[in-house]
Amino acid sequence: MTTKESGVARSPGITYQELLDADTHPVPDVLRLESPQYLGSEDVDIGRYTTREWHEKEVTNLWSRVWQFACREDDIPEVGDYVVYDIVRSSYVIIRTAPSEIKAYTNACLHRGRRLKDHDGHCSEIRCPFHGFTWTVDGQLRDVPAPWDFDHVDGGDFSLPECAVGTWAGFVMINPDPGAEPLGNYLGEIVEHFTVWDLADRYTQAHVAKVIHANWKIAQEAFCEALHVSATHPQIMAYLGDTNSQVDIWENFARVITAGGTPSPLLDQAPTPDEMLRSMMDIRHDQESPIPLTEEDSMRAVGAAATRDRWRSAAGERVDAMSDAEMMDSIDYTVFPNFHPWGAFNRIVYRFRPNGDDHRSSIMECIFLAPYSGEKPPNAPVHWLTAEETFIDAAELGTLGKIFNQDLFNMSRVQQGLETTRKPGVTLANYQESKIRWLHHKLTEWVEEV
Repeated sequence: MTTKESGVARSPGITYQELLDADTHPVPDVLRLESPQYLGSEDVDIGRYTTREWHEKEVTNLWSRVWQFACREDDIPEVGDYVVYDIVRSSYVIIRTAPSEIKAYTNACLHRGRRLKDHDGHCSEIRCPFHGFTWTVDGQLRDVPAPWDFDHVDGGDFSLPECAVGTWAGFVMINPDPGAEPLGNYLGEIVEHFTVWDLADRYTQAHVAKVIHANWKIAQEAFCEALHVSATHPQIMAYLGDTNSQVDIWENFARVITAGGTPSPLLDQAPTPDEMLRSMMDIRHDQESPIPLTEEDSMRAVGAAATRDRWRSAAGERVDAMSDAEMMDSIDYTVFPNFHPWGAFNRIVYRFRPNGDDHRSSIMECIFLAPYSGEKPPNAPVHWLTAEETFIDAAELGTLGKIFNQDLFNMSRVQQGLETTRKPGVTLANYQESKIRWLHHKLTEWVEEV
């Protein structure tokens, strides 16, 4: 029977903290933190997903003012390396200007407004392809064509406009607002949360991007709860404790932890350890299991041991100090508004953003940040899937591609449903979907209360 205290409900069955009590290894303090929040039960206005009016509010009051993940530091390792980061109608050039300095410029020439850079690359100077106005990599005006005709241009006032730039855990974050609060203040306690998992010491093993035919919030929210598993991903219910997820909410970040190696409480019959393992490893029942299990075995402990062996060659002895939870569980953090770094060796980082100025489509990106041994491998380039391709066509995602395709099947249909429904709002669960509710509370703060 579901219990309810202070407006926060919990699924029947073992709690996440009770699972941690049975861990075979010491559990890091960060997983012992609990921060549930009851954020009310009001519906979310569907206009946030469907109307141009709301999109324009986001353009003006969110994307032009909020800290957002632009690239990884090792995407631009050398002075002069740059990436182009586009968000709605704006574009920025993120460039390394010194070994320990990164800047972000508005991607527009100060002469006639032509985009300065169209693609990622390397340069020794920033030169406009249209007329040749040129700046140094640190944004100072270097050359004006036909300078006798531009005696009214003051070089000191013609430097490239900059955004605020900050770095955390190897991520480069930018904020177009010149009055933005420092990145450290914005991130808050998440910095301490990730000290146990050094995401800076990783490389980009994969980076897959696809245009989704749904608002960026619809795409993002598909990855903010595990309630959908039973209907969308029923094949993984045997080993994933979907509705027993723990949801924690802080100020500008939140997380959902979904345990692996424990079955969904929605199943009518408890699976055997072997059935759980087959579900996790996507092994058919007519295939031989690589890890034979008895009824007495703990699939969670056995699966964690196998995962340690899997990562040992890349991560070394660190894996021996990590808990079963870190080996088995989905530890999905979200930094408002659209940045999802996962804890432990899950590797996953998501980013969701509008597809240009179209409020009915978005860009979903999945990045794998993997540990390594020896010399750091080069980062994988972005693999853009075409309109005809699905996530299965990104072989680098492995079995995750099948999971993503099941989610992809829903997203455009959610957009279509919201466009045609007569119901004015989206109804959310009080606890399991509280991360989605938190996202909309934050959106209200940024977009409406300005």
